[in-house]
Amino acid sequence: MGLNLSVLSVILGLLVLAFNSWGVVRPAAFGVAVRRFPRSIGWGMALMLLGTAWFIYNVSIERIADLENLKKYLYALFAVVGIGACFFVQDYLAARGAAVVMMLLAKTLVDAARWADTSWRLVVVVWAYVLVIAGIWFTISPHRMRDMIQWATANEQRTRLLSGLRAAFGLLLVILGLTVYR
Repeated sequence: MGLNLSVLSVILGLLVLAFNSWGVVRPAAFGVAVRRFPRSIGWGMALMLLGTAWFIYNVSIERIADLENLKKYLYALFAVVGIGACFFVQDYLAARGAAVVMMLLAKTLVDAARWADTSWRLVVVVWAYVLVIAGIWFTISPHRMRDMIQWATANEQRTRLLSGLRAAFGLLLVILGLTVYR
């Protein structure tokens, strides 16, 4: 059983709000930190291993009769690919790891929103689709994440504005989670 939409929305909303509040309050420090992210080996390994474990978990709970006999081999394959990427594909590893986590988060969001009886669930569903598109794009071209971050943090005014917009989105998620999605 997955998280319900209310809890998921509040948790993710608080994370988005907290992270981007830093960009509003201290845009210069925020910009320096996030510009280092795409090439960070530490973040890359953490995100890639998280993505690998999360993906293997998702495969383990799927009940597809044709694949039941192959699951142990699939687990091994996915583990080798995920761990191998940490050692053999270190260029933009954090961007690639973030892309994997984005797509897995999108699945979780859509699963949680599926049975919500409100049109406001589309806020989360649209966000999930944006995450999937970004995840695919950053998997194929991880340098695009670097380029987007460079543009978004080019000056303090832009950093503060974009962080403020993302923080407002996080606040919207918290409000929806505490009211509409209950």
